Amino acid sequence: MNPIVYAIPVFMLTIVLEAWLAWRKALPVYDIPDAVTSLHHGVLSQVLGIFTKFGIYALVFEAFRATEWPTQPWWLWVLALVFYDFCYYWAHRLGHEVSVLWASHVVHHSSEYYNLSTALRQTSTGWLFGWIFYLPMAVAGVPPIMFMTVALIDLLYQYWVHTELVGRLGWFDRVFVSPSNHRVHHGQNDYCIDRNYGGILILWDRLFGTFIDEREDEKIHYGIRKPLRSFNPVWGNLHYYVDLWNESRAAQGWRAKLGVWLAPPGGWSDEPIAHFDGSTFVRFQPTAPGPIRWYVALQYAVAVPFISHCIAVAERLPLALGLTYALGIVASSVCLGGLLEGRLWARWAEAARSATLGVVFAVSTDWFGFEAPDPLRWAFMLFGLGSAFYMVRFGAQPVQEARA
Repeated sequence: MNPIVYAIPVFMLTIVLEAWLAWRKALPVYDIPDAVTSLHHGVLSQVLGIFTKFGIYALVFEAFRATEWPTQPWWLWVLALVFYDFCYYWAHRLGHEVSVLWASHVVHHSSEYYNLSTALRQTSTGWLFGWIFYLPMAVAGVPPIMFMTVALIDLLYQYWVHTELVGRLGWFDRVFVSPSNHRVHHGQNDYCIDRNYGGILILWDRLFGTFIDEREDEKIHYGIRKPLRSFNPVWGNLHYYVDLWNESRAAQGWRAKLGVWLAPPGGWSDEPIAHFDGSTFVRFQPTAPGPIRWYVALQYAVAVPFISHCIAVAERLPLALGLTYALGIVASSVCLGGLLEGRLWARWAEAARSATLGVVFAVSTDWFGFEAPDPLRWAFMLFGLGSAFYMVRFGAQPVQEARA
């Protein structure tokens, strides 16, 4: 089973705990629409990732490995983790320095808040080019099982550093990636741009000249210079590709068109990066009514078991069934994002979604391999129909900052 399934309850509990601690300290580090959007991005990344694992690493390992690392000595696992972290540094760095790679990675930076939910705001298009940077490990003979294990360790480590509640950690900040130096990485302040790329070790940044300390006298503002201004996770994954496509169409000559995709973000214009003025920074906060915000949070909480189940079983289902399950979850994310933006269509789409899901779950004796007990099936049908009634009766209204 995908180990992320076991991590999901930990993610949810720690996010709730961090939000509660922030509330106790009166720290404005959470916003329900933003946090739910981050979680929706994570959901899309995981459920779509089920269908985009091509096994290129394993193929290269089988065909081109120079040797094969044994799995017995424990220190080889440590060495493999360091090797992976080195490859990750360059994958991450070029993800900021090459536009077509940034188009994928920009998803992770699009939140204007910095908290544990931000860590889960992951791209759904990283499979396009991300695998390239880890092929040296395959050629060097790191077995796929060892590669997948250290990749998971590296990924899970990075979860806890996405928080504003942990301050400076002394010597730890100088050796490892920590909340302090990763906050810098997510900032859009001038001094934060293209800094602190490490996954576990910040030593790579010190070695290659990309490290900078967090400044205590300058508040970090999170997000990207061209704000996403959307709670739609599908658009969140596609918006920068659309920008690149439009820019390349407008460019004259094939070299200029290619340069749009391969230059640093914005670099095709030869204009220096504009100065960031934190005093003019305003977060994207459409004023969705409080009941709608809590409705969306409740619907996401109810969806978590379905998400976990989909990740656990989709690979074993026939392709058509697996895609149906995954696309249903994607549709749910889009509907809830539309509600948070005050989209007029979202009210009716969400009513149809919740009613359909409730009825189908109730009448299904086999929910993608899960045999639900009768009380659960009928209780969920009532919940779905009740949600649909609420949407029809009290559904979302347009909000000030949302487009009609």
